[in-house]
Amino acid sequence: MRTSRAALAVTVVTALAAVTACGGGTSTEGGGSNESPKTLTYWASNQGPSVEADKKILTPELKKFEEQTGIKVKLEVIPWSDLLNRILAATTSGQGPDVLNIGNTWSASLQATGALLPWDQKSFDAIGGRDRFVASAVASAGAEGKDPAAVPLYSLAYALYYNKKMFADAGISQPPATWDQLVADGKKISKDGKWALGAEGGNLANNIHQAFVLGKQHGADFFDSSGKPTFTSDGAVAAVKQYVDFMAKDKIVAPGNAEYAQNQSLQDFARGKTAMVLWQAAASTFAAQGMKPADWGVAPVPVPAGTPGTGQNTNSMVAGINMAVFKNTKNVDGAKKFVKFMTSDAEQKLLNKTYGSIPPVKAAQQDPAFSAPDLKVLRDTLATSAAPLPQVPTESQFETAVGTAVKELWADAAAGRPVTTESVKDRLAKAQQQMQQ
Repeated sequence: MRTSRAALAVTVVTALAAVTACGGGTSTEGGGSNESPKTLTYWASNQGPSVEADKKILTPELKKFEEQTGIKVKLEVIPWSDLLNRILAATTSGQGPDVLNIGNTWSASLQATGALLPWDQKSFDAIGGRDRFVASAVASAGAEGKDPAAVPLYSLAYALYYNKKMFADAGISQPPATWDQLVADGKKISKDGKWALGAEGGNLANNIHQAFVLGKQHGADFFDSSGKPTFTSDGAVAAVKQYVDFMAKDKIVAPGNAEYAQNQSLQDFARGKTAMVLWQAAASTFAAQGMKPADWGVAPVPVPAGTPGTGQNTNSMVAGINMAVFKNTKNVDGAKKFVKFMTSDAEQKLLNKTYGSIPPVKAAQQDPAFSAPDLKVLRDTLATSAAPLPQVPTESQFETAVGTAVKELWADAAAGRPVTTESVKDRLAKAQQQMQQ
């Protein structure tokens, strides 16, 4: 659930590969490390319907931590559109927080900077042990073969959310299980000012997530085994074209969606303008928009044929939020205590219930709340049919380059310009060239 980056993200690895012991330092406006062993700064990602909502959710929990440990936590909730650039600026300036949230897809890129505390066995032991966490969540916290750069905090997966009334009005009795069914249903719905499927063409991260999943379904990985980009493979091209064709060819996505940023598609869904949306843990946002749980349903993201599974029936990336510590924080012990608190069974149950996500802590998953129909879809997806995005040092460049290429193709579709196999391949070739510069 991350949006666009500035050009700084494109050069994260080359510009920061030599950075060591970054972050921390003297507290300054906009971020800084602890002023004393009794203070921590925490950059939290925007998980709820708004930054203010997150502050209301997190502040009482931080107060609990202070009462238990005597350590005060200074909280800043940062929108996804700003978070990566803020983190990268902190690694170069030394003016960063003690503890922060990162999207799990950034783990390998940020790990390569050397700015984050590695979570070796000793560090995991300090928070109760590595085996408390679901293995796939830990695998999305850093490059294979290295100590993770972060600890899993919230686990997420994509699902298909659908408006029950709009489906009933169109004579559709159940959600689509395949893409052909989704397009056929979508054409029944897309009329009289209503549209079938919401998209966010201006949301680079969402573009990448959808392209990656469709890529897996077309047998493409976007990188080869050595980490070299393969954006122009037949499968990658077919995946991106299929996604943009929901607007360009199938006419089930509103042209205005080409410019949508984070959460705008959810707002249309909540207002009854759009019947379906592909999203991660959207329940809290729908509630904030006035929807009742009975108004919407959840189903697995469609697959080419059959039912979700591994290989070409992968239907989600392994999504989630990780918690990291800047390596040179002046309060390593306090930072680890805070991570331990946030990943405790009690906090995992409370926070993940609130956000509609899945706890990456095994014991917390046993709470009956996570067996609700919508969360069961997410749990089953993570367990059986989700795959991690490439854990390569250039992952953040990949999101920027290919995410922008897809954004430009959405713009072509909205303007009525042809979206062809050749035009898709051309845009992806330019994105691949950017990776090699």
